[in-house]
Amino acid sequence: MPITTCIFDAYGTLFDVNAAAREAAREPGRTALAEVWPKLAADWRSKQLEYTWLRAVAGQHCDFWQVTQDGLDWALEAAKLDDEELRETLLALYWQLSAFPEVPDMLAELQGAGFKTGILSNGSPEMLEGAVKSAGLSELLNATLSVETVGIFKPHVTVYDMVCDHFGCANDEVLFVSSNGWDACGAAGYGFQTAWVNRGGAPMDRLYAKPHHVLADLTTIPALV
Repeated sequence: MPITTCIFDAYGTLFDVNAAAREAAREPGRTALAEVWPKLAADWRSKQLEYTWLRAVAGQHCDFWQVTQDGLDWALEAAKLDDEELRETLLALYWQLSAFPEVPDMLAELQGAGFKTGILSNGSPEMLEGAVKSAGLSELLNATLSVETVGIFKPHVTVYDMVCDHFGCANDEVLFVSSNGWDACGAAGYGFQTAWVNRGGAPMDRLYAKPHHVLADLTTIPALV
């Protein structure tokens, strides 16, 4: 069936997860952070995701804001940055992550062509609302779906179920787009058409399914569908 619905992961796909550390590092007096911010951002993201998987497997769910804080605390300790004020600054910035430059025009083009658009994210509803409003994307999305509805993180199948339940569409009518290779693989295994936005040129994950498309950014999504 033709694609009717375009669904996007949020963090790393629509929103730049490195923006908080990068912007904080530019502030006056942040010399120590400026020297290590790329590694701190990478560690923060890595632990944030790792904790979602471990909690899902262990049946110990919490919301994404908690794992975001836990991941940052690990990254700050690894960087030997014992600075509570810096911690609070980084967390505050995470609520207003910038969208990648191509995102507004891409979503507007999809909606103009009649496609339904939405987010399916590990993020808590409050976090997602803050990011969407901060980036000015509210009018460009038909729905923002959070895993808090089902109480488990991606790639559990009940998370992907939310899309068809909400939009009333079949699996093969959905193009699911993620910058996380494991998420794109999980969605492909579920039955969505999938696009992996591989901005960093990473190797393909060795999992039970593979994404149907691999893109450098989101610019070509309207042409793809």
